[in-house]
Amino acid sequence: MWTMLGFTIGGLGLFLLGMRLMTDGLKYAAGRALSDVLAASTATRFRGIMAGAGITALVQSSSAVTVATIGFVNAGLMDMPQALALIYGSNIGTTMTGWLVAILGFKLKISLFALPAIGVGMGMRLFGHEGKRGGIGDAVAGFGVFFLGIAILKDTFAQTATSFDLASLSGEGPLFVAAYCAAGFAMTMLMQSSSASIAIVLTAAASGIVTPEDAAAMVIGANLGTTSTAVLAVIGATANARRLAAAHVLFNLLTGAIALAILPFLLILIADTLKAIEGGAPITTMLAVFHTVFNVMGVLIFLPFHDRVVGVLERMFRTAEEDEARPRYLDRTVVNTPVLAIHALGMELARIGAIAGRMARGAISSESGPSRKLKSDRQTIVRLIEATVDFCGRMQRENMPEALDSQLPNAIRVSGYYNDMSELAVEVAKLQRNRPDPGDPELAAAMDRFRGQVAENVAMAMFNGREMDLEACRERLDETRDAYRQIKGALLRRASRGGIRVSVMVRLLDLIARLRRLAEQAVKAARYLNNLKKLEDGLEEVTEDRGPY
Repeated sequence: MWTMLGFTIGGLGLFLLGMRLMTDGLKYAAGRALSDVLAASTATRFRGIMAGAGITALVQSSSAVTVATIGFVNAGLMDMPQALALIYGSNIGTTMTGWLVAILGFKLKISLFALPAIGVGMGMRLFGHEGKRGGIGDAVAGFGVFFLGIAILKDTFAQTATSFDLASLSGEGPLFVAAYCAAGFAMTMLMQSSSASIAIVLTAAASGIVTPEDAAAMVIGANLGTTSTAVLAVIGATANARRLAAAHVLFNLLTGAIALAILPFLLILIADTLKAIEGGAPITTMLAVFHTVFNVMGVLIFLPFHDRVVGVLERMFRTAEEDEARPRYLDRTVVNTPVLAIHALGMELARIGAIAGRMARGAISSESGPSRKLKSDRQTIVRLIEATVDFCGRMQRENMPEALDSQLPNAIRVSGYYNDMSELAVEVAKLQRNRPDPGDPELAAAMDRFRGQVAENVAMAMFNGREMDLEACRERLDETRDAYRQIKGALLRRASRGGIRVSVMVRLLDLIARLRRLAEQAVKAARYLNNLKKLEDGLEEVTEDRGPY
């Protein structure tokens, strides 16, 4: 028992390690060429389905194709509609195992390639080092480790699966059909291979141990069992990968439920058709046809609802970053109500500003380069600004009051300033990494104070639910500009006297220039956003445009 448990844990660990290696290797090594190949093979739903079916038929493992597809989604090489088409196809391609058993009487064991793949992959890593070849090596080795994990799981549980007393489940009625379906599911889950399960089922049916109807129920169960692989593969994966696994589970559940509901009628139809064509066929052929027919039937049922299914999935498993990137106040129902529309616009802009301010303050204090959170916030702001501009466009198409219509360009201007702030924050974080020492303690202290002034500028310019003190913002910005000019002059003088290298001076000048611009963009955004809030409050006078700060 303990030995089997140890092998189970080890096999599962290899499975997950292989998945991680595949994902990381693809992220690093996948260039434009691979993206183009994937895009070409999934350009349409039909081509995606055919590609999924063809690849699965070739490697004889729908689990491998499903996990690889999840890896592509994890690596950002494929979107949900494309990946879902491949999943449809993989369910059709996995039926090839039944045909191989029925026609040739053997099953291809793709796991035999696991160790060579690991060796080749690690060789590419050793000789490719940190380059693209090394990333490809990680991906190849990951495929091998993944297959090795499946092989260990299969060998560990093979005796358990093949020792099922199938004859003891004999009987008639829905309960016995459900029992056979559960047996097929259990075998696939234990061995992590629906191909192995289907081979066992077809052999048992050919031997007369089970009836065609019971064997067909086990085939449906084996088809359902492949979902366990997808569920295991998304442990710790991205939201998109979890959505794809959910789609795989949903597809197989609904397809299996429909096949079970019409099981007797479908078997009679297939038997009669084969009899009319060939004068009869072995039970293995009938089961292979059955496996193919109900999977194709499932694809045909799902295809008309493809876009709707994608929409539902994209609302599932949302990460905190994805939730933040969704507009919170821009509701289409308020577009034709000026008071509500301008309020929603002001609140969303203030929210974008809060994220930009968070980015700016994080970049100012960072010394290790752009963090993952900083990059995520940058993408969040880009998406929110796109939604804001779209909302302003819809407002302009309505019969808005003249005062409001004239202020909409200023709202777009605010979003532009916040976009600039987010870009500058990323640039500042890059320049802060391994920031050179100016070689003068007083100058270093002045630069530290300058960073503090910029951070205070940004904080003062953030909307906090009440009218901002623009005069105080302007005064502090003037002080920040004076400090910038003093530091710039000191750096130039020190470089001219040979106190610091020119390259160091240029990098520090770039840093303080971007910091100054951060403060300026924050105050510009505050001015126009303040005007927008005044308009919302019904004030007739807006702050006079005094030109660029």
